[in-house]
Amino acid sequence: MDDPAVEETMPIQLRVNGITHTIEAPPRRLLSDALRHDLGLTGTHVGCEHGVCGACTVLVDGAPMRSCLMFAVSASHHELTTVEGLACRDGRLSPVQQAFKECHGLQCGFCTPGFLTTISAGIRDNPDPDRQEARDMVAGNLCRCTGYQNIVASVLRAAEIQREEDGR
Repeated sequence: MDDPAVEETMPIQLRVNGITHTIEAPPRRLLSDALRHDLGLTGTHVGCEHGVCGACTVLVDGAPMRSCLMFAVSASHHELTTVEGLACRDGRLSPVQQAFKECHGLQCGFCTPGFLTTISAGIRDNPDPDRQEARDMVAGNLCRCTGYQNIVASVLRAAEIQREEDGR
């Protein structure tokens, strides 16, 4: 007899940071849980589990998405980028990571992965933000430690680094 407490699983294929993985998981497994528990990518943090704080933000086909609001099965056939996938292929920090380091854009670091992924997409879409646009870019991510001044400075510096790398 089937045990009703045992949840049925299914194979779910996820392409994360350029690598395709197949996991066996329940259809209602959250993407954040699949990344952290099934794939061991613990850089994606879970703060509120309601999509409010932004700590779990990953890029889905390049767009910021709260991974605690998406089922892993829904992410199948999409390109996912986590904070672990932001560094340059040669091992250098991405412009956003470099800017956070230079501008002291983090304190405890819990919210940082969500900021890094959000800002990476933001400066791709707006390569020359002004201070207000930088604030708007991070408005959906919560930080309990900083006053956001260094985070906004990091956005502006990341855009500058990216423009330098692009030869603009």
